[in-house]
Amino acid sequence: MKFKKIEEVMKKQFVGKKVSLRGWVSNKRVSKTIMFLILRDSSNKNIQCSVKRDSKAWNDAQKVTQESSIEVKGKIVADERAPGGFELLVESIRIIGLAERYPINRDKSTEFLLDKRHLWIRSDRMKYFMKIRAQAFKAAREFFEKNGFYEVTGPEIVSTKGEEGGSLFSFNYFGKKAYLSQTNQMHLEAMIYSLERVYSLQPSFRAEKSRTRNHVTEYWHLEGEAAWVDNEENMRIIEELVKHVCHSVARNCKEELVLLGRDPKYLLSIKTPFKRITYEQAIRIIQKKGGRIEYGDDFGAEHERLLTEDESQPIFITSWPRRMKAFYMKVDDRNPELVKCADLQAPKGFGELVGSSQREEDIKVIIENLKREGDDPKKYEWYLDLRRFGTVPHSGFGLGMSRLLRWLTNAEHIRDVIPFPRTPTRMKP
Repeated sequence: MKFKKIEEVMKKQFVGKKVSLRGWVSNKRVSKTIMFLILRDSSNKNIQCSVKRDSKAWNDAQKVTQESSIEVKGKIVADERAPGGFELLVESIRIIGLAERYPINRDKSTEFLLDKRHLWIRSDRMKYFMKIRAQAFKAAREFFEKNGFYEVTGPEIVSTKGEEGGSLFSFNYFGKKAYLSQTNQMHLEAMIYSLERVYSLQPSFRAEKSRTRNHVTEYWHLEGEAAWVDNEENMRIIEELVKHVCHSVARNCKEELVLLGRDPKYLLSIKTPFKRITYEQAIRIIQKKGGRIEYGDDFGAEHERLLTEDESQPIFITSWPRRMKAFYMKVDDRNPELVKCADLQAPKGFGELVGSSQREEDIKVIIENLKREGDDPKKYEWYLDLRRFGTVPHSGFGLGMSRLLRWLTNAEHIRDVIPFPRTPTRMKP
């Protein structure tokens, strides 16, 4: 008999029919005359499997332990007392993998569950997060493909910094200093000269010792770069991408969102264009709400909360001071003290989702910026070649997928939406 998924058979049309299921036993209860095994698989629903003492399956059912993998055959019946309203009357059980005593039970600490992440990933809650994560990744790729972008890959080992040099992981690469990439931006820029519109979805690394709810040292970075695109068009691409992912998750993961306590209707309410305010305006808003910040300061978690606590939609923060931003950002022709960039903040204090900018195409300006930052332009010769040979106006952005997922699911911590999170104090399992 062909095996069915649990969610397939928990329907009225299967009542009275014999089915075969397979999965893992998440719980077991025994009385004098009957035994209940709660079976789970990749479905969002678990099914109660009842085994009568006088059945042939009783002896095998007695051997079964929590998290044992089994195959069961039996008849589906409707029972309002059973979880989900249906149960399986078991006729036979085949034990595939008999589990040892399972170490996870109630009231375990967060640290313990992180130590046992390889097992905790089996929990229903983590299953919901991972399904939504998969859909978000799929939706992002769909958006880029529909809008003429090609998926490419950049190196994870690089010889130069991309953004803040102090947050790079460095290591000895056959006698030379190398870094783990924190952005594919410069390599994506190289590829626009043949493909025009490109994106990558790869891990990035940042050696930040921050312990906020929004930081990890390894994260999946969605980056896009496009020729002939200015800062305004770049923002339009970003907001349409974010809206598309929100709507796709809401439509395709409605059940998982509800089980996690997030109303899908909220994600469907995300509309474009997003609100735009300047960095200077953002500073004034934060100060008015009692936040301690001055012009020229970067935002911390508390500043982001004050800025977005009354917002229900993401907002762009534009026109940042030139001295605060990276050497490759385009100088604002209306004010040389500013750059043409836009950071996208999630509402309700979920933090920065996207960093973006129009790129500087003038080689002289880039060299001046590098020297001002105390960096050696000779290390960037290959990058400067992009300006020497057919430079064009272009823009790009980087989006942290885990931060986006934290907001989409209303997760308490960013580690909830990552299968195996890496932090300053954790690199296993």
